[in-house]
Amino acid sequence: MGATVTTANSETKTWGGGDNEPLGANYGKLMMWFFIVSDALTFSGFLAAYGFSRYKFVETWPVADEVFNHFPFMHGVDAPMYYVALMTFILIFSSVTMVLAVDAGHQMKKQKVAVYMFLTIIGGGIFLGSQAWEWKNFIKGEYGAVETKGGSILQFVNAKTGERVKLADFAANIPVEREQLDRKDATWFMSESTLPTYSVEQIVEGFKANPDLVVRTETIYHETEATKKDPNLNVALNKNKHKTVLTREASLARMADVHYVVEGANLVRNEYGQKLFANFFFFITGFHGFHVFSGVVINILIFLNVILGTYEKRKNYEMVEKVGLYWHFVDLVWVFVFTFFYLV
Repeated sequence: MGATVTTANSETKTWGGGDNEPLGANYGKLMMWFFIVSDALTFSGFLAAYGFSRYKFVETWPVADEVFNHFPFMHGVDAPMYYVALMTFILIFSSVTMVLAVDAGHQMKKQKVAVYMFLTIIGGGIFLGSQAWEWKNFIKGEYGAVETKGGSILQFVNAKTGERVKLADFAANIPVEREQLDRKDATWFMSESTLPTYSVEQIVEGFKANPDLVVRTETIYHETEATKKDPNLNVALNKNKHKTVLTREASLARMADVHYVVEGANLVRNEYGQKLFANFFFFITGFHGFHVFSGVVINILIFLNVILGTYEKRKNYEMVEKVGLYWHFVDLVWVFVFTFFYLV
């Protein structure tokens, strides 16, 4: 029941979700705003946690340009952030088509509402597919790396060119017997993640056999007078952000401490650097992706109702406006996620 105010002459109903609407917003729209505010606080907490973690491990945090450098149908081409920028443009453009759908609804133009809603759904679907493709590349990895007993990630580069080298390009072709531990093989008390393509022995022997290879650590290199004099460092100084590259001698010493081969990223290991980056990436982009997926499903339902003439019979397209608020919120959140993960 709505709250009431009693006066000497009458009892006035202040609001019960009916015609007397505070701030000109009806019950459904106001509840959507409440949801958006609460969800915004949730995302703010996640992004704040990401920011604190990145600040704590800033020296080993992956460089976004090196992680997100793929583009569909352009295998082997270094295209840092290009596809992510395209994804962002598509999602923002879908917000524009949603605005046009809401405006057409105010004018009671059923056909235009349907067209713009359809374009919004297409935009959301492309974004979801792009995010799934990006996850696939992130999980699969491209170059591979090794992990030391201390938990450090070591990548491989060509000492002459400074370019990254894939594990497949130098791993030694030596016979190695490996067994995947699994409960189905009567080792119910022991299990492990999928074995990497190459063993530690193959990587170490291959590294020793290729004198042009050196190790690049996960630590971001900052040029100072002290580090310039370090004989173990061999760093290309033509980039703003770069990882520390060791000399051949120092690289061989670090390779003696290797105990695991890392390919791609998961919740346990990350070939790109600090594993917390992968944890936050999967969680926050996955949580946002769930919101986009929910928005696409809701948009499809609204689109079907538009086609069936449901809102034409009601003489208003208010539901389109409500779902539009949610879709704009999802787009705005992505702007912050994009900024935190890819630009900063």
